[in-house]
Amino acid sequence: MPKGPFLPSDFTATKFSTAADKAEFGNTLLRFIESEWASALFTKSFYNRLSMCFGHIAHYNRTQFHEEWFSTLAAQVRFLKHTLRFPCYGEPEYTFSDVERAIQREIVDRNYLARYELRLAEEQQASDLAMLRQLESKYRMPVAERDQELQLASPPVDQTSVTPVQGSLF
Repeated sequence: MPKGPFLPSDFTATKFSTAADKAEFGNTLLRFIESEWASALFTKSFYNRLSMCFGHIAHYNRTQFHEEWFSTLAAQVRFLKHTLRFPCYGEPEYTFSDVERAIQREIVDRNYLARYELRLAEEQQASDLAMLRQLESKYRMPVAERDQELQLASPPVDQTSVTPVQGSLF
């Protein structure tokens, strides 16, 4: 019984990887996303394969790759966008292009990008509202206090009538 939607029969073996390896990689990536990017699932072997797929460049190590792509909601959205935009070059006999395309279809079918973009927007709104509350508490004062402060700050206006004195211009 497979641990995901991909079966070995869905893929073509390469010289160095079996169809089962490809299916396992695809299922592992989907499990990793479903787990909300759990660090424990980001194993060395998974990192090694993922760093060679979807046009990723080699990072110095697994920790930096994880930090770059999975440490924040914004990074996760960036990863999903990057993954979906990649054109999946090569032939399945030589590359993982067939599993890359299958992963892209699953990401679209499962609506991951829209779900994570919504979460990111909600996180940004919560952050903005928290900052607004902080700034309001610092700079906004109740109306009664403001009126009292204005009264203290402005000099009293003398309302007694004054008769103008006209002087000679010559």
